[in-house]
Amino acid sequence: MIAAILTAALLSSSPSAMSTPPASPVVIAHRGASSERPEHTRAAYELAIEQGADFIEPDLVMTRDGHLVVRHENEIGGTTDVAERPEFAARRTTRTVDGVSVSGWFTEDFTLAELKTLRARERLPALRSASAAFDGQEPILTFDEVVAIAREGGARAGRVIGVAPELKHPSHFAALGLPMEDVFVAALERHGLTGADAPVLIQCFEVETLERLKTRIDAPLLQLMQADGGPADRPGATYAEMATPQGLAEIARYAAAIGVQDLMIMPRDEAGRALDASALTAEAHAAGLKVVVWTFRAENAFLPAQYRVGDAPADHGDLEGWLKAIYALGVDAVFSDFPAAAVEVR
Repeated sequence: MIAAILTAALLSSSPSAMSTPPASPVVIAHRGASSERPEHTRAAYELAIEQGADFIEPDLVMTRDGHLVVRHENEIGGTTDVAERPEFAARRTTRTVDGVSVSGWFTEDFTLAELKTLRARERLPALRSASAAFDGQEPILTFDEVVAIAREGGARAGRVIGVAPELKHPSHFAALGLPMEDVFVAALERHGLTGADAPVLIQCFEVETLERLKTRIDAPLLQLMQADGGPADRPGATYAEMATPQGLAEIARYAAAIGVQDLMIMPRDEAGRALDASALTAEAHAAGLKVVVWTFRAENAFLPAQYRVGDAPADHGDLEGWLKAIYALGVDAVFSDFPAAAVEVR
């Protein structure tokens, strides 16, 4: 009947499309193999598929003319060459996004055709100089193009490659007259990705966007949370409250999974050492939710203190050991900038 992509049939596809059932935990390539190629590029996604990732992840933002494009944020000064383009110099501005003042260039001020003239660059060049060597080679992608990359990569690999889109700042875009949800649902319908068995996992930090999507599509939804703060569309609410048994029961009304920062699974002390695991994984499973953890990176700058090797922030520490510790907790999936390592460890 149905072969699970995310364990316990959170995501699934027909068994004829898959050579073997996927292993657990599922590996989601965070913006592609973004440790080795500039994030959200075709090269990053195709490399992640070659490395065995089960899903590729595009962050979605809106253009001025209503298209979904793939960027980490709607501010693109650090991920494209827009700052070097004199024809766009006057579009640099300061804008408040989810209550935070941000300066730079914003996708909502560009048409798709204009954005397509830009070229991607490494977001963390001080940590990832090898990836930065690929700066300037690739254009910004649309969501449609990422779906095509997943399907083409799956055909080459002989297995289903899922797509895990994250809707970024939907309330911000709605306030600008650019409602993401309608455009996004139309794209899912175009690609046949609205069903419960579709190889897609839809993420958002906001709550009401996911609640509305629940009434429109059957595809699985994932509520993102982090160790501090709260959803932009729920003033006064906190992710800490949402991670309690009562909060998790509420999330289970509309979502199939939670996507949580690693600090919520294994807190750290003042010295940056990972402490004993919290009860969150078990409590989420008890509520009927799958647990996806973000984001696993090899650089010392991102690792708990006991997994760092040396003092240089860009040097690689013991990512494998850190992943093993997380996998041992029974989590269902991980986001990683290093999908090859995440696949190898499992």
